[in-house]
Amino acid sequence: MIIGERKNVLLTDIIGILIAEGVGALSGWLTRDGAKTYSTDIVQPPLSPPAMVFPIVWGILFALMGISAARVWRAPPSKARTKGLSLFGLQLAFNFFWSILFFNLRAFGFALLWLLVLWALILWMLLTFRKVDRIAAWLQIPCLLWVTFAAYLNLGVWLLN
Repeated sequence: MIIGERKNVLLTDIIGILIAEGVGALSGWLTRDGAKTYSTDIVQPPLSPPAMVFPIVWGILFALMGISAARVWRAPPSKARTKGLSLFGLQLAFNFFWSILFFNLRAFGFALLWLLVLWALILWMLLTFRKVDRIAAWLQIPCLLWVTFAAYLNLGVWLLN
């Protein structure tokens, strides 16, 4: 790989990370008060991690999502590439709004349905990314697993509250 190509890879990775992290940061900022009261006012299910775990995990997941999308962006144009990037944007939007539904509106049942749609979108995106770049698809697996765990937590909160 020549120097110009390395700069292009690094630049697209940085842009991908900044987009994904920006969405996560904005969502976190908008739900900061709701998240604080969640820790004190809401009965949480077994296996609920401490509140400090969530921003760390999501920070890592958003970085992986950004790198994954950047890898697909750098792939040659194709229907799968276009579909995959569209699904990336859609799942990012669903991810953003889940926090608002859950923490700010405390619509736990609706948030669970929203999260199940998010899970399906991530899986669909992962399978589409796999047609374009296998590493990009693998980078989405931690997010899919975490959203699976989040669905368990969301269900528990809904049932307990």
